[in-house]
Amino acid sequence: MFYEMVPKVNNMFPVICCILLSYVLFARAELFTAISEMEPLLETHKRIIDDLDDYVDKEEKRLIILKKHLMVYKREHDMAMKDIPNYLGNPINAFTLIKRLTTDLDDIEHSIKIGTEYIKNVTINYDDVKYPSQEDLSGAAQALIRLQDTYRLDVRELSEGLLNGVIYSTPMTASDCYELGRSLYNDKDYKNALTWMMETLRKYKEENEPYLFDEVDILEYISFSHYMIGDVKTALDWTKKLLKLDPNHTRASGNIPHYMKDIEEEDVKQKRRRRGDIGEDTKEKNSEYMAELTEYQKDRMNYESLCRGDMYLPSYFTKDLHCRYLTENHPFLKLARVKMEIIYLNPDVVVFHEVMSDDEIEYIKSLAKPRFKRAVVHDPRTGELVPANYRISKSGWLRDEESDVVSKISQRVADITGLSMDTAEELQVVNYGIGGHYEPHFDFARQENAFRKFSGNRIATVLFYMSEVAQGGATVFTRLGLSVFPIKGAALFWMNLHPSGEGDLSTRHAACPVLRGSKWVSNKWIHQGGQELLKPCSLEYQDESYMRKIPKPIPKTSR
Repeated sequence: MFYEMVPKVNNMFPVICCILLSYVLFARAELFTAISEMEPLLETHKRIIDDLDDYVDKEEKRLIILKKHLMVYKREHDMAMKDIPNYLGNPINAFTLIKRLTTDLDDIEHSIKIGTEYIKNVTINYDDVKYPSQEDLSGAAQALIRLQDTYRLDVRELSEGLLNGVIYSTPMTASDCYELGRSLYNDKDYKNALTWMMETLRKYKEENEPYLFDEVDILEYISFSHYMIGDVKTALDWTKKLLKLDPNHTRASGNIPHYMKDIEEEDVKQKRRRRGDIGEDTKEKNSEYMAELTEYQKDRMNYESLCRGDMYLPSYFTKDLHCRYLTENHPFLKLARVKMEIIYLNPDVVVFHEVMSDDEIEYIKSLAKPRFKRAVVHDPRTGELVPANYRISKSGWLRDEESDVVSKISQRVADITGLSMDTAEELQVVNYGIGGHYEPHFDFARQENAFRKFSGNRIATVLFYMSEVAQGGATVFTRLGLSVFPIKGAALFWMNLHPSGEGDLSTRHAACPVLRGSKWVSNKWIHQGGQELLKPCSLEYQDESYMRKIPKPIPKTSR
C-alpha cells in the first residue's frame, strides 16, 4: 500500500492534562483507617512528582519558545516601523510577516489556546486589525519562487536575507524555510518544495532549536518530493535515511516496497528500449511537441533576461534614439514644454518625463486605495474583466468627473499624445504586491467586438510610473528586446495598433516581478473612437501578422 504524506498533529498537552486530571479525579477511599492502606499513596505521590516534573519541564520549554516568538515579533515590528514601505517592499519580510500571522500564530495558539483565542476575539472587532489567510501565505510563497526563477536568486542567499548580494532583511529561520517548502508542496510545486526543504534541513541542523516539526518530517517531504518529480531512486535513498531516524515510521515503511517496484518496472522498460522492443511511432509527434516547448522556453528566457536588464539594443539602432522637448499637439505645450525621450523607433515607444507631480501621485493613491480590488484582465470570450494568476496586483478605477486632479491627468494625456479622450477608459491605478507582475500580453484585443462597451480597440497606452522601484518591476517589450525601468513621475507611451487598425504584435509587453519595493502605476487606455482624423489610416494596409524588421537584442554577456 502506498502512503501519502499527512500533517503531523502534536497531542502532547492534551495527554498531559488528561494524566493530571486522572489524579484529581482519583476515587478517595477511607485510606486513613489503616496504615497499610496508606503505603500505596507514596507510590502515587512519586508518580505525581515524576509527571509534574515532566510537565513543568515541557512548560518551561514551551515558554522559551513563546519568548522567542515574542522577541522575533518585537524585533521585526521595530524594524518595520522605522521604514514601512521599504520593509514591506522586501519580499522576504513580506513572506515572513504573513507566516507570523498565519502558521506561527497557529503554533502560539496551540500552546496558549485560551489566550490567543481571547486576543483574536478582541482584535477581530477593530477595522484596523487584519489576519492573513492561508491563501496569502501560499501567494507569498509563489511570489518568492517567481522572484527566485526570474532573477536567478540563489536559495541559500535568499534564505539568509540577501537579494542580489545585498542584505535587506533578517535571515529566514528553519521554520520559515519549512513553511515555505510545505506551502509549495501543497501547491504541487514539488521541484521548488524540494529545494526549500533541503535548505530547511541545513538550517535545522545548524540552529538546533525546538520546533513543532523535526528532522523526520523534513526528510519525509524531501523523499516524497523526489518521488513526485519522478526521481524514485533518490526518493528511496532519502526514505531509508528517514527510517534510520525513525524505524517505526508507518508511511516510510509502506512506501519502500512501492518505490522498489517502480524502480524494477523502470529498469525493465529501459532494457526493452535498448533492445528496441518498444515502438517509436510517437517519435515524430513528441519531436514536434518538444520543438514547440523549446520555443516557449526561449520566449520565457527572453522575458526573464529583459527583466534582469541583461539585454541591450545594438548601437547601429540606438544611435538614432534621442531626447527633445515636445511642443506640438497642443498650444499649451508652447508654454509648458514636456521632456520627451524616444527609446524605440518603429514602433515608436516614448517616455515623457516629469508629467505627474508628487502631490498628484499621493492624491491619486489616496483616492484609489479604498476601492482597490484584485486586478483583472480582459476575457476575449465574454468581453468581461476577470482575475488571472498571471497578473498579481490590486487596482482601482478613477473617473474624470469625480476629481479635478484626475480630469487634469486625462487632459495631459490628450496634450502629450495628440489623441482624443472621448472614448478612453477610466484611469486605472495599480499597486503590485509581493513579487507582483503581469506576464507578457497585448493591450489590444485580438478578437472582434471584444470591447463592446467601448468604441473600437485600444489604439494606444499611456503608463504613468508613480513610484521608484528599488529592484525589478521593469516594463519589458519581449519582441523588441526593450526594458524600461520605472522613473517616478514619468509616463511610457506607445501605439498598440497599426495605422490600418489591426493589432501590432511587436507591442507584446509585460510587467516584471517587483524584487524589492512597492510599484505604483496608473494607466490610460485610449480607444479608436474619435481618432479618425487625428490618426488616419495610411494608404498601405497592414494586417495583424505584419512584422517590421526588428533589430535583434544583444545579451550583455556577449560584450
